[in-house]
Order: sequence, then structure tokens, then C-alpha cells
Amino acid sequence: GKFSKSRGVGVFGDMAKDTGIPADIWRFYLLYLRPEGQDSAFSWSDLMLKNNSELLNNLGNFINRAGMFVCKFFGGTVPNMVLTPDDKRLLARVTLELRQYHQLLEKVRWVA
Repeated sequence: GKFSKSRGVGVFGDMAKDTGIPADIWRFYLLYLRPEGQDSAFSWSDLMLKNNSELLNNLGNFINRAGMFVCKFFGGTVPNMVLTPDDKRLLARVTLELRQYHQLLEKVRWVA
């Protein structure tokens, strides 16, 4: 049902801590599930599904592929990079966008 602190319905900070589930998994799931303008529905089975399919499988697959690429083409070592002026401009722009993204997250708003 709908979370209600006064009625004791829901999973709250102390309860989440007592589950032993790492905080980063909670953070991922709550950010994944969080709606911008309405209530959301929580379920333990959905938490498990999203953790296993989105976080572990997809992120794990990406990390594994990146590692295999580095091993196959670069002998297991990421080579040093020399940044061009275009690279530096791109990094500056990405940094600016990330700062804005973080500010919007603090205001509990999604970046479209």
C-alpha cells in the first residue's frame, strides 16, 4: 500500500539499514523508481528484479566488456591520453552539465 510513516506502512531509513542491503543498492533503486510528480509503488520483488537485471546484469556486462576491450586491444593497460583542445572543451561542457544535473537532483527534479 501507500507509504505512511504515521501508520507504519513502508520501508524507512532505520528499517532499510536493518535489512543489510548496501546503501548504494537502495540509492540506485530509489533513484530508478522515483517519480517526479506522483507517488510510487514499492515492492521487495521489484527491488530484487531491478537490482539483478538493471544494476548487476547491465552494469556488470558493461564493465566486463570494457575490461575485455582493454585486454584485447591494449594489453590490459589503459594507455595514457593526450587531450586535444576539442577534448578539453568537451570535458568542460560535461563538467558543467554534471554540476547542473547534481543541482537538479538536490531539488528532486529529473533532467530531461
